[in-house]
Amino acid sequence: MCRIVGVIMCAMLACAAAWAQSTAQIQGVVRDASGSVVPGAAVKATQTDTSTVRMTSTGPDGAYVLPNLPLGPYRLEVSGQGFSTYIQTGIVLQVASNPTIDVTLSVGAVSEQVSVEANAALIETERTGVGQVVETRRILELPLNGRNAIDLIPLSGAAIPTSPGVANIPGSQSISVAGGQTYGVAYVLDGAEFSDQFDGTSLPFPFPDALQEFKVESSALTAQNGEHSGAAVNAVTKSGTNSFHGDAFEFLRNGAVNARNFFATTPDTLKRNQYGGTLGGPIKKDKLFFF
Repeated sequence: MCRIVGVIMCAMLACAAAWAQSTAQIQGVVRDASGSVVPGAAVKATQTDTSTVRMTSTGPDGAYVLPNLPLGPYRLEVSGQGFSTYIQTGIVLQVASNPTIDVTLSVGAVSEQVSVEANAALIETERTGVGQVVETRRILELPLNGRNAIDLIPLSGAAIPTSPGVANIPGSQSISVAGGQTYGVAYVLDGAEFSDQFDGTSLPFPFPDALQEFKVESSALTAQNGEHSGAAVNAVTKSGTNSFHGDAFEFLRNGAVNARNFFATTPDTLKRNQYGGTLGGPIKKDKLFFF
């Protein structure tokens, strides 16, 4: 019994650690119309897909930080005594992002609201690396031979596939980022290391329908990437929301429906069927989800 409890606790800690490392952060400074900082203002971030709420207050310098936020769309609310409530929507947090959102409060009653829709790109001031996110839409809509999302890493720029070499696992891919060695790339999935220790390549990514997004980052990485200093590929799987969503698919390749290559003497004989599906939704609304 003790052994079972120990295994469960280790699994929960591992999940918590992975969740914390594959999240994002919002920080900023709250000021009034004159430019003076506003200490003690209440700051609330709401993940609109799940209604998850995180709250904090500004310090004596007017600064606030909301760390370890799950990815996705957010609504930011800031209120203070003697000021109108500031509401900003359209904030979308991506993997490993740390945008700075400074807020200016207007004098007025707390019941009054000033709403802002964020359409411009959020400012990133906390990370020194150069990175590019490949989001859900491109992962799902771009053509993939074999539906291997690793093949999309070169879309980030400065990344090229190299000769496969000695690949331990089918679906692995050797990729050089920013001119670095292929074994100098750190692969992370949901906060946990996702590299083949034998040859330094990535383990196979989840199929595209289960992958939310990934970020390829290089140049002056933080200390958490010290083991692989060349580049980092941080991928995140999808999660459930307050609504039920799912899909089922079959991807078919068969020579019977393909034209013969101009220089080929016989038709293509390739036959490939790839089946799968996803399902996500709430277990307890606003609290617990599955995917």
